This record gives sequence, structure tokens and C-alpha cells, in this order.
Amino acid sequence: MTTLLAAVRRHAEAHYTATGIAATAVPGLSTVRATAPSGLLHDISRPLVCLVLQGSKHVTMGMRDFAFGAGASLLITADVPTVSQITRASAAAPYLSLVLELDPVVIADLAAQMPVEPEPDHAPVQVDPTDAETADAALRLMRLLDRPASLPVLGAHLVREMHYWLLAGRHGAAIRRLGWADGHVERITRAVAILRAEFAGQLRVERLADAAGMSPSSFHQHFKAVTSLSPLQFQKHLRLIEARRLLVSEGLSASGVAFAVGYESVPQFTREYGRMFGVSPVRDARATRSLAAAVA
Repeated sequence: MTTLLAAVRRHAEAHYTATGIAATAVPGLSTVRATAPSGLLHDISRPLVCLVLQGSKHVTMGMRDFAFGAGASLLITADVPTVSQITRASAAAPYLSLVLELDPVVIADLAAQMPVEPEPDHAPVQVDPTDAETADAALRLMRLLDRPASLPVLGAHLVREMHYWLLAGRHGAAIRRLGWADGHVERITRAVAILRAEFAGQLRVERLADAAGMSPSSFHQHFKAVTSLSPLQFQKHLRLIEARRLLVSEGLSASGVAFAVGYESVPQFTREYGRMFGVSPVRDARATRSLAAAVA
């Protein structure tokens, strides 16, 4: 893990952005760096694995809390709402992690060649020690970044290998569900893609249900089972998460943000923003910018 830490640190420091997230030349692979503990980050995470290499983090999903640090991996196997916070980080010892988005196509192909898991684990968020095989594949993938000519030949193979070791690990059954062709998770994922792309618009449940190939009542039931939210709540979360990004990163006014993410009423936006983030849009933006300035 020490060598992987060095590789991630080198990439993160060379490609550091204001958000702390540095994309790589490998689709779906990124590094995260923070030099101070963070505020609460609300998100609807895509399925992913996060290998923490230095520092520590706290993640809440529903009624479940996870506190973990270096040597642990966070696995998210559904589009679910999370609240996360980096709890240990400093300029001398930054928080560093490697994140890989899970690919349902790769999972389906691998799962077809592997023994069937008898009892799927339905918990969408889990934390466990990072497997040595997963860390080794991740290290070889990071090393490829310094040899860009090799990426087209070997990059996809190493991404596939990381997926294999995750499938072969203790939570393989939960990951396998992402690749079930025409399974409930795969069907709901179709509707989630529409919601993510068009969250600012008016979306009818019938359209989402049709995309999932379900009746409206069945769709509503399965959507909540997979994501823990109703379709309307999911859309509202997406709107408010984007609103916060626009307030902090783009410097837009609260009214401008409200209309940009699909609200027709600024007071309604302000109320719902306060319920989710615990503070008004204006105060939140001001406090976040002050924190960012202090850290810089």
C-alpha cells in the first residue's frame, strides 16, 4: 500500500484542482486529495470503490455510519445518497484516496465466467480492508499513467482485473447485482440516467417507469428499494446538490441558482436547501468560501 500511496500522491499533487479531485487518463479513475478536514459533502454517489491510502473519512448512508482510514476501501454498489466528511488531513499528511467507478458491462462479462454467489448482499454501502490483489492491480494501473503509450493496450485489462478482484472478494455478490442483465438494479439504472441528465426539468413518473420497463407502482417500489429514495426525492437531491455546487463554485445568486436547477419558487428552494444542508443558501456559500480561503 505504501508504493500505491506514493503513486497516488504523485498524481494528485501534479493534477490538483480546487475540488481536490484529479481525473486520470483512465475513464472512471480519479484521485482525491485534501490538506484539511472538510465540511459535510452531500452526494448521490454512483457505484464505485474508494481505496483510502492516507487520512480518514466518515460516511453516512441512511442510518448507517462508517468511519475508516488508510488501508480500508469504501464500496458503493447503487446510486444512493451519502453524506461524507474527510476527518483527518493536513498539509504535512494530506488525505489521499483512489476512486474507480464500477462498470456494469465489465461486471456482467466477468460474472458470467465466475462461480455464482448463492446469497447476494443487498447493503449498498460497505467498508472493509483493501484486498492485496485489488491494491496491486491499482498500483500497476497508476504506473501506466506515466507510460501513456501503454494505456490503450493495457489500461482496460487492469481496470478489468480490479473489477475481478472486487467480484472475487467478500462483497462480490453485491457487486454482481450491477451486472445482472434486465435485473431490477439494471432497470432502475436506466431511469437514474434520465434523472441525472434531466433533473432540472419536469419528469413524469410514467416516463421513468417506461424506461425501466415497469408499471409505475412497481417502478416506485423497486426504485426506493435500490436507491433508498423515491424518484421525486432523488430528483430533489440532485437539484440541491447541483445548486450548492453553483453557489460555491460559480458564485451565482440564490435566486439564479434556484431557477437554474429547476425551481419555480425561490422561497421553496430556500426552505428545501435549509432542510438538506442545515443552513440557508447564502450563509452556506459564504461559509464555504471563507473556509476555502482559510485553507488556501
